[in-house]
Amino acid sequence: MMQRLRRLFDLLAGDPQAERAVPPTGFTARLTVLTAGAMAFLAVFAMALSLATGRLADRWAAELAQTSTLRISAPQGQLDAQTEAALRVLQTTPGVAEARALSADEQRALLAPWFGPDLPIESLPVPQLIEIIEDADGYDPAGLRARLQAEVPGAVLDDHTRWREPLIEAAGRLRLLGLVSMGLIAVATAAMITLAANAALAANAQVIRVMRLVGAKDIYIARAFVRRFTLRALIGAALGTLAGTLAVMLLPRTDAAGGFLTGLGFQGLHWLWPLVIPILAALVAFVATRQAALKTLREQS
Repeated sequence: MMQRLRRLFDLLAGDPQAERAVPPTGFTARLTVLTAGAMAFLAVFAMALSLATGRLADRWAAELAQTSTLRISAPQGQLDAQTEAALRVLQTTPGVAEARALSADEQRALLAPWFGPDLPIESLPVPQLIEIIEDADGYDPAGLRARLQAEVPGAVLDDHTRWREPLIEAAGRLRLLGLVSMGLIAVATAAMITLAANAALAANAQVIRVMRLVGAKDIYIARAFVRRFTLRALIGAALGTLAGTLAVMLLPRTDAAGGFLTGLGFQGLHWLWPLVIPILAALVAFVATRQAALKTLREQS
């Protein structure tokens, strides 16, 4: 453990003589910082999308899991009688905590997004909707459908199963897409930093030869490259993460956006997750630079 801590301290402290082989400025420095910043910015949005998708799916699944809808289609003269009969059946069904018929205003509000707020629902043959709220144990959908078919022929039960399953499946795929995006961002970051490290090594080949002549070992030279590029990636990723987090904070809220953005962003402790991105970027840069430096130094020897 003490040896690992000593190596970490040596990496952070650096060696001024060895770091002369690494250009402090130039296109490699700008490329590393810019790449890490841009990828961290994109990673923030990928993470926000993945977390928001999970929250949305959990909320909708929870809301649909304990509710059902009964639709009654009947001639106007029989609609009220069948509604009363359906309510009596539901009141005596085990697992049903509450059942109520939606009012005309409530049904008008449900249809308003498609037909406008002034729909004359009383003069149209609109089915009567009954909201069913289950208790903790739930009810038997097959048994309830059998009773309704016998006593209320015009009733159709929708237990929202066809809505929940596609939603959960889509949410799982979006979560997977977010993880794949994070992986691709990490791979692209590693590739760009590797190219920058190779360019720096090639540009300083003469300096490396001189260092070898005076006894410097490859691991000593590589450590300077690893430290410099790791710090560059850390700084760039920190700036990109800050910009991405501010951009997410400036997004319209769900109510202001009319529900279109569905709460895209972070909530609660999820705001701490972006802090992991600079650390991961530095880790990716450390591994990529170390492998590239040691490989290139072996080829130059």
